[in-house]
Amino acid sequence: MTKQRKHLTPEEKVAILRRHLVEKVPVSTVCEEAAIRPSQFYLWHKQFFENGAAAFQRGPRTKPDQAQQRIASLEQKLQTKNQVLASWSRNT
Repeated sequence: MTKQRKHLTPEEKVAILRRHLVEKVPVSTVCEEAAIRPSQFYLWHKQFFENGAAAFQRGPRTKPDQAQQRIASLEQKLQTKNQVLASWSRNT
């Protein structure tokens, strides 16, 4: 029987990193408590510091949601379709 992967939220990952970086808990202890491999911890550590500059950038922090963009596009297509059908039904 295989073990299912444990999916942690970004907040949980930051809390794990914080225990090591701020509270000075050894990586081995943090990994054991969180049931993760040290390689996973160091990957999160790398990602955290590579993306840390984004927290200090000005302007919008997030891009428009792709789902919202798709909804807007589909609504526009639907409106165009309705206009074409309305003009077609007037001409017949």
